[in-house]
Amino acid sequence: MTLLTETLSKICPVDAELMAQAQARLDNKTKPVGSLGRLEEFARRMVAITGSLAPDTEKKVVFTFAGDHGVTDEGVSAFPREVTPQMVYNFLRGGAGINVLARHVGAQVRVVDIGVDHDFGGTPGLIVRKVARGTRNFARGPAMTREEAVAALEVGIDLANEAKREGIALVGTGEMGIGNTTPSAAVIAAFSGLPVPAVTHRGTGIGDEALANKVRVIEAGLALNQPDPKDPIDVLAKVGGLEIAGIAGLILGCAANRLPVVVDGFISTAGALVACELNPHVRDYLFAAHQSVEVGHRAMLDRIGAAPILDLQMRLGEGTGGALAMGLIEAGVRILTEMATFEEAGVAEGDY
Repeated sequence: MTLLTETLSKICPVDAELMAQAQARLDNKTKPVGSLGRLEEFARRMVAITGSLAPDTEKKVVFTFAGDHGVTDEGVSAFPREVTPQMVYNFLRGGAGINVLARHVGAQVRVVDIGVDHDFGGTPGLIVRKVARGTRNFARGPAMTREEAVAALEVGIDLANEAKREGIALVGTGEMGIGNTTPSAAVIAAFSGLPVPAVTHRGTGIGDEALANKVRVIEAGLALNQPDPKDPIDVLAKVGGLEIAGIAGLILGCAANRLPVVVDGFISTAGALVACELNPHVRDYLFAAHQSVEVGHRAMLDRIGAAPILDLQMRLGEGTGGALAMGLIEAGVRILTEMATFEEAGVAEGDY
C-alpha cells in the first residue's frame, strides 16, 4: 500500500455527536443562542475535527509551498519566473506579507521548496523537498508525469504526518509560484466543465490582452491534454502544479490525522479541490480562509461546499488569508473554552 493510498483510507467523516455537544455548550454561555454566529461554527467544527471539547490552538503553522511553472513560457504572468526564488528568500528573511500576518496571529511560517527552478544550496530554514525543477509547459504537453504528481502529493502527506507528531494544532496552506493562477484555473475548469473565461482572472495584474492570451493558453492545454475529471491525479498531473500537489497532499494528511487545516485563496483551494475529489470527506477538515478576487475561486468553493470566512478583496496568496482566518478560528475556540456559562456568572437564562 502506498503512502497516498494508506492516507486516503484513513480519512473518515467527523463526529456529528461531538459537534452537537459543542453547540450545546455554546448555547449555555452567557449570550443569546447563536448570537456569535460563525464563531460558534468554528468552535463546534474544531471540536468535531480534533475529537476534543477543548481543542488546542496553541501551535499554528503555515506551510508555504514554492514551485515554478513551465506555462510561464506562454506569457501568462506579469512577472518573470525568477521572482519565485527571490520571494522564497524574502519568506526566509521574514519580510513578506505572510511573515507579517503570521507573526500577527502567532503562527510560524515554514517554506517548502517542492519545485523551484533554482538551487538554494543549504539555505537555512528552507525545507527542501524538490520533486522537479518546475513543471513543464502544459500548453505543449502534460505539466507532470503521474509519478511526479503522486510524489508531490506524498511530500505534503509527509509534512502533515510530521506536524501531527510535533503537536501542531492548526495548519495553514500557502504558496509561491509565478504563473500559478494559470494551472489553478485549468484545474477548476477541468473538474467543473465551466468555460475557461468564467474561471480565469488577472493573477498578478495582467491587462486585457494578456488575459485573453491566458484564456487561450488554458483552453489549448485542456484540449491537448484531455485531463480526466473522474481521475483527480490525471487532472493534477496534466494541468496542475507541484505546489498545488503539495498543498493537496498536506490537506489529505491533515484530514487523515484529524488536524484542522486553513486553506488560503485561489491556488491553495485548487489543492483543496484535488484533495476533496480524491476523498470527499476531506471537506469536513478544512476551513476556507477567504474569498479571493480571482473569479474562479467561487466555483472552487462551491464545488467543495466551503463558505469563506473573510472577504477582504485579497489576491496575494502565500497563506496570507489563511493566517488572518486562524485568528478568528482561535477566537471561536476561546469562546467555547473561556466564556462563562449562565450558572457560573449567576445570570438567569430567561434574562437573555
